[in-house]
Amino acid sequence: MRFVVATLMATASFFSPLAAFAESADVEATITSVDTERLSLSLDDGKSYQAPEEFNFEGLKAGVKVVVFYTEVDGKRVINDLEVVQ
Repeated sequence: MRFVVATLMATASFFSPLAAFAESADVEATITSVDTERLSLSLDDGKSYQAPEEFNFEGLKAGVKVVVFYTEVDGKRVINDLEVVQ
C-alpha cells in the first residue's frame, strides 16, 4: 500500500509543473463590445475574451464593469467565469 501511495505522489509531483500553465487568471475591466455571434467580449484592457458555447450573454453590454476569470489556451483568452461588478 505504501508503494502505491508513493507512486501516486511521485506521479502527481511530476505533473504539477504542467498545472501551472492551466491556472486561471482574472481581470477587472469594463466591456467595450459584445459579439454574440463570435462568442466574444472585448474589454477596455484592449484584449478580447472567447466565451464557451453555453455562455449566457444576458445583461452584458458595453459599459458594464466585470471581473473575468480566464485561461489562456493556444494564445486565446477563454472565459471560465464572469462576475458583474455592482
